[in-house]
Amino acid sequence: MPPISQEELNRRKRERLIIVILVAVVAILTYIETQVVRFGAGLPVSNTIITFILININMLLLLLLIFLVLRNIVKLLYDRKRKVLGARLRTKLVLAFAGLSLVPTVLLFFFSVQFINSSVSFWFNLPVEQTLEQSLDVGKQLYMHIEKNNRFFLERIAYQIVHKNLLEKRNSKALRHYAQVVQRAFNLQAVEVYSNRSNRLAVGLDADLEGTPFEPVSADDIQMEIHKNDFSTLTGFIASGEMVRTLGCIPANAGPDKAIAVVAATTVIPHTLSQEMAAISRGFEQYQQMKMVKKPIQGSHLVTLSIVALLIIFCATWFGFYLAKTLTIPIQEVAEGTRRVAEGDLNFTIDTVADDEMGTLVNAFNKMTRDLRFGKEQLQLSTRELKKTNIEIEQRRIYMETVLRNMSTGVISLNSRGFFTTINKSAEKMLGVEAKQLLNHSYKKVLSPEYLEVAEDLLEDLTKSAGNSAERTVKVSIDQTARSFMAHITGLKDEAERIMGTVVVFDDLTEIEKAQRMAAWREVARRIAHEVKNPLTPIKLSAQRLQRKYSEKIQGDNGIFSECTQTIIDQVDQIRNLVNEFSSFARLPAINLEPCHLPEVVREAVALFREAHPHVLFDIKKGSAIPEVNIDRQQIKRALFNLIDNAIAAMNGKGTITVVLNYDPVEKFLRMEVNDTGSGISPEDKARLFEPYFSTKKSGMGLGLSIVNAVIEDHDGTIQVEDNTPVGTRFVVELPV
Repeated sequence: MPPISQEELNRRKRERLIIVILVAVVAILTYIETQVVRFGAGLPVSNTIITFILININMLLLLLLIFLVLRNIVKLLYDRKRKVLGARLRTKLVLAFAGLSLVPTVLLFFFSVQFINSSVSFWFNLPVEQTLEQSLDVGKQLYMHIEKNNRFFLERIAYQIVHKNLLEKRNSKALRHYAQVVQRAFNLQAVEVYSNRSNRLAVGLDADLEGTPFEPVSADDIQMEIHKNDFSTLTGFIASGEMVRTLGCIPANAGPDKAIAVVAATTVIPHTLSQEMAAISRGFEQYQQMKMVKKPIQGSHLVTLSIVALLIIFCATWFGFYLAKTLTIPIQEVAEGTRRVAEGDLNFTIDTVADDEMGTLVNAFNKMTRDLRFGKEQLQLSTRELKKTNIEIEQRRIYMETVLRNMSTGVISLNSRGFFTTINKSAEKMLGVEAKQLLNHSYKKVLSPEYLEVAEDLLEDLTKSAGNSAERTVKVSIDQTARSFMAHITGLKDEAERIMGTVVVFDDLTEIEKAQRMAAWREVARRIAHEVKNPLTPIKLSAQRLQRKYSEKIQGDNGIFSECTQTIIDQVDQIRNLVNEFSSFARLPAINLEPCHLPEVVREAVALFREAHPHVLFDIKKGSAIPEVNIDRQQIKRALFNLIDNAIAAMNGKGTITVVLNYDPVEKFLRMEVNDTGSGISPEDKARLFEPYFSTKKSGMGLGLSIVNAVIEDHDGTIQVEDNTPVGTRFVVELPV
């Protein structure tokens, strides 16, 4: 007996599901076909198309069902030939069910065909068609009679209007009266008179139409009537029924484009009569179209009947297959299970589907497999413990990676061949690189020349330390900004003291060094201010005293004495200004925060420069909804003075300075930009721009931007310098709200 695989069982389940779905779909589509044919008279063309589509779909599905049945019959014959267990029983059951359903189905099909043919012949007979045609002619005669009467009345109305000169302006009232009189006299629902410019001059309405919307004739229809000089009839619907409106020219015998007016006579057909005539017209059209598809409809019913008959035969045959399988499949599953257990598959079980002897056999087989499986599980216990240990190791590895990923210190590791194996997020951020571009690549191939030189120096230091560890301060340029790092390199060794790789740990010292330099310069400035400021006052006073006392007594030196003393006084003043700058830098006052509107502060600062620099164009741009911010008004204004003064100097007193203000509601900070159109700043100078005593101007002392940076930092803000587009420099200040 051939074994039945699980795949074969799953295939049979899918096949049964497909059969059930196909039978349901065919039955539903067959029902829809009968309903479309019965109630689809309102849409005969679409009815025919839908019917044909449904018939074709049904035929395709029916062919699929026939294929599945034939496939099972062929398989049954093949199993019988191979003497598969249960094949003979399945054959007998299938033949019995098919034979029981075939005879009554064939008899029912024969009598139903006769009934369908006689019914279709009764639907499409000659008396019905003649009755519909005569009814349609009655409606046409009614419209022709109304149009004829309207023309008759129009000829007389036009004659009287011309004869009585009612179109003259002095007779406008008489014209309106005449329209009402003839409307009642001729029993019309409306009489209208229009000028050759399409203006309605008079109208007489039936009492039933008063108070209801009655639209005038359109200007295009009036002009067309004047152009052709012949009667024309318009139809439409109003509240009381279908309107038949006939137009005629005044005078009636005027040539084309020579009419001086147009008169319209309207007769209204009641709603009931109009709807009945429309229904007769639609019925006749539908009958004509249905007559064209007489044969397809008859064929549709025959196909539907054939489908039902085939479905009955198919269902009976398939039920025979299903009943046979329920008897033979359990035996085949036990045989398959025995083979699987012999091959070592102890997890195989058979579902119990009955409480009879077959169920007892299945339960005994399942108990045997459970006992065998228990012994095997004891053997697998040690394997699971080993897997658990491996999982713990993997979890520790993931934990270490998480720690590295969240460390503020940069960490990079290389294997013994110099290939990158680990780069954490902090290292990516500090060095401005992406890990995916470096991992699994040699540092010699992917690093830039500047980074490569640093890496070689670190590895050289590690070699000199006998492979233990080394550290050094490293300075590199990242995004045109000088950065300083403290790098610590350590060699990874195995138990045999062989180098397995290298780990580099580094911290960013840029801000720390910057803060140290700032503190050192402030201390220098404080001492210079203290030591130099004291003797300046007596020196200046002494020079002034000498100038007052001896300038008149010393004659004949051509003013050399006065010039020398004045030089001493001027230089003392310059030294005093320098000392004051030192003092301001060394001891900035504590900030006094208060709510301020930053645009007002900007306007006040810019206003002081506008009059002093007429050749500089100042522009202030601000976004919407800029909130108040807690700042020290005087300190921020002082910082703005420095930025704007530097911008004017960079442009040599000519150009444009733009101050841009924006608010970021997500990050909650105010962004202020000071843009100029000067010569710009080189990348080398940008790195040191905010350091004390660094200046790009010959006369500058290098304290202005240092003070600006200190003010912004005291406000917990940031300041950056960028290139302006297309030329110049942009200072970007961000203050938290």
